[in-house]
Amino acid sequence: MTLLRDHDLAAAFDHAALSYDRLVAVNPGYHAHLRRSARRLGLPARGAGLRLLDLGCGTGASTAALLTAAPEAQIVAVDASAGMLARATAKTWPARVRFVHAPVEMLADAGVAGPFDAVFAAYLLRNVTDPDAVLATVRELLAPRGRLAVHEYTLSGKLVHRAVWTAVCRAIVQPAGVLAGDRGLYRHLWRSAVEFDTARALRARTRRAGFTQVRVVPMPGWQTGVVHTVVGRVSDDRDTP
Repeated sequence: MTLLRDHDLAAAFDHAALSYDRLVAVNPGYHAHLRRSARRLGLPARGAGLRLLDLGCGTGASTAALLTAAPEAQIVAVDASAGMLARATAKTWPARVRFVHAPVEMLADAGVAGPFDAVFAAYLLRNVTDPDAVLATVRELLAPRGRLAVHEYTLSGKLVHRAVWTAVCRAIVQPAGVLAGDRGLYRHLWRSAVEFDTARALRARTRRAGFTQVRVVPMPGWQTGVVHTVVGRVSDDRDTP
């Protein structure tokens, strides 16, 4: 199958929205790992006075993780799938959390403007047509010294970790997708991770986009070598790579 992109991917997520939370609930550590990545932003003072952007918020799991890490921050959560956003907005949120329906390429048209103190992008970059353009957009939206955390299925490059990812997808993820009537989306999930950057390559891509202090941090448990957090910052003058 070809990878799903743009409208086709948003439509697939629309279709999967009703069952999505139930499916990710069978993934041990899914929510805990999102919270771990959000904490890796290192946001001070419980987020008081900070403005945060959650890109690719889906049904709100990443938004909840950000809110746990920075409960006093203002959060703008964005997703291209109307179906996933409908599930997110049906949940209870404090007034300082706002949801916006827009693809990342059209944030300005949707009224999303910087500066933000931090951006959290979970399971987003491997699903966009041009990750470099997205990283460039994020950098422009961030304030000087702003922080980025990318939480992503980005494999280590070791064969054992690719084998683990393939086995989990074939034994659990794809059969669950078939039962939910979403075979295409969950086949896309496997292939998108296999064909996307390794963790080292994503670190290099993030550095090329102009972020500083870029580092890659693994997840514990079975997702070691499968899911990583890539964190970085914008320099004071935005000129020093």
